[in-house]
Amino acid sequence: MFSSDKKTGKMATETISQQNTIAKGTTITGDIISDGDFRIEGTVQGNVKTPGKVVVGKTGIINGTLKSANADIEGKFSGKLYLSDTLSLKSSAHVEGEVIVGKLAVEPGATFNATCSMKGALKELNNGSRTGQQTSIQPGKQPEKGQSA
Repeated sequence: MFSSDKKTGKMATETISQQNTIAKGTTITGDIISDGDFRIEGTVQGNVKTPGKVVVGKTGIINGTLKSANADIEGKFSGKLYLSDTLSLKSSAHVEGEVIVGKLAVEPGATFNATCSMKGALKELNNGSRTGQQTSIQPGKQPEKGQSA
């Protein structure tokens, strides 16, 4: 009994961790929706949607919309990119279009010609500016006290 439960548990985790691959030389036209991660070395003309991670290899090209949690781009992307977490652009990456991410990491050499909005940082920035105003008032008072003393 216990060994069959362990096997079922392993199979369930293996299913979640499986990666879909679009090989070099393959062109897909249309929408792709999956629960698994993707590695794209070929060309996708359309939309890709997954709650996981998408890796666009050096030979990979996406023309369309990508909605995902994370993405590592080494190849070319053109279109709309919506990520709930991190976009990592490698030195060979070429990105054009509209980008909305939580975090952005760009290696030197990457081409990034896009409008970029960091939705996670936007809330922090608003809070930071309020804190910054309060902080600027307090240090302003402190030097006055230091000067008069």
